[in-house]
Amino acid sequence: MPQVLAANALPPPVTWDALVAQRSFLVQFARRRALDPLLADDVVHDVFEAVMTGRARFCGRAALRTWLAGIVKHKVVDLQRERANHCSLDTGPDPHSEEPLSIETPQPGPQERAELQQRLRQTLARIAGLPPNLRRAVEMRLVYDQSSDAVCRTLAISPDNLAVRLHRARKQLMA
Repeated sequence: MPQVLAANALPPPVTWDALVAQRSFLVQFARRRALDPLLADDVVHDVFEAVMTGRARFCGRAALRTWLAGIVKHKVVDLQRERANHCSLDTGPDPHSEEPLSIETPQPGPQERAELQQRLRQTLARIAGLPPNLRRAVEMRLVYDQSSDAVCRTLAISPDNLAVRLHRARKQLMA
C-alpha cells in the first residue's frame, strides 16, 4: 500500500534500486504496447535515464510502478508517432526472394500524365473563354503565379476587386 504523504511533504527521490526492481514489469509492459522487444528495452532505458537525470520527477501522487508505467506508455506513443512519419527500408519483401524489388514512385505513370495533360489543356481553354477582365486576373495570379500586389498594380485595381474577379472567374470555370 503506497505511503500517504502530507500536503507539503516531498516524496523521497527515486533510487536506482527502486527503478531496477520495476524493470522487468516495465519491459513487459512496453513489449505489449510497442510490439517490438528491442524498442521496449530502449523505451525503459529512456525512462530510467529521464528519472535519474531529473527530467521526470516522482511527486508521490501515485504508486511508483503506476507512475513509471505512465511514462513508458507516453514514450511508446511518441516513438510510434515518430516512426509513422518515416519510411523504413528494413520492412518489405524478403531480401532473399527471387522476385524483383518493386519500388513505388510518387511520379504519375504514363496514363496519369496523359490525363493530367488533357485536363490542363481543357482548363486553359476554359480560362481563354473567360471575359477579358476576368481572364487577365486569372492568368496573372493563378497561371503565372504573380503576387496579388503585382497583379493589382498591373491591372490598376484594388485587392478587393482582384478577389471579386478571381471569385467570379472560378465560379464560371466550375459551372
